[in-house]
Amino acid sequence: MTDAAQGEPKQHEVFEKPFKVEPVFSSAQTPASYRRNPGGESLPARIKFWRIQEPEKGTLTVGSVVSRSWGFEDSPDAEILVPGLNFGKESGAVGIGRHANFLQWGFNAPPSQMTEAGRRLFLNCIGYIAKFDGKAPLVRAVSPPREIALLLAGVAPDQAERTFAESVRKEFKGNPKGLRGHLQKHFELIYFARGTFAIDQDLLALGLPSNRKPATLERLITLLAEGKNTPTVQKLLARYTDRKYTTAREWQEWFAQNQGRIYFSDVGGYKFRTILDGYQKL
Repeated sequence: MTDAAQGEPKQHEVFEKPFKVEPVFSSAQTPASYRRNPGGESLPARIKFWRIQEPEKGTLTVGSVVSRSWGFEDSPDAEILVPGLNFGKESGAVGIGRHANFLQWGFNAPPSQMTEAGRRLFLNCIGYIAKFDGKAPLVRAVSPPREIALLLAGVAPDQAERTFAESVRKEFKGNPKGLRGHLQKHFELIYFARGTFAIDQDLLALGLPSNRKPATLERLITLLAEGKNTPTVQKLLARYTDRKYTTAREWQEWFAQNQGRIYFSDVGGYKFRTILDGYQKL
């Protein structure tokens, strides 16, 4: 990552209190790495940025660190605070982010080399993360987000063939463009299990367009209660949850009790999860 944040600050308290953060904006040519990553083809020719630090005036030095944005916010206790302008990952990669009571500050300069806006933001972030003392993460990363499938298909087709289910490998062997198009068409049905990506043919056959929307889970429970496609539905409920219920009534009661607290996490294992009792997003 460079010395700069990408884009305009979003509406968030870390830019407002206790100190008002007032960035000075510039623009730079869109990095080539952005183009190579999923979604990069639609980016403008130039990217807006503002400096967090300025160890060498007039230049954008590299040495700070970003995290992939993909899957970063797929649990309710994580948030991207500032994307970092970088030359190695995707547009929107995380320069500053929070996961539960952990703060990622990816910039590497000391306060003496920060801009005024950077120093104010640094202090605000310290005050903000203190509010989450004792809040352990809801999710631990155990699998790659589905965007990685698109990335591999676009820039590393040989590796992509090795990391896809056998049926996909056979169908698109030697055809990376076709593979990426197939993944884009069925993006909402990508899942990861036993070290490989696949498209969920079971959900596709049931006419369900996504594996990560609570409405899908609700529909599966309804199908189970109606006695329709029972073996397939039971397989899907086992695939996408860690519940061990055996009857439709148990599933209905669980869903009703947790409605509004259910979320889906790619990085957490491609599972529907529930916000823990006692957890409250501040």
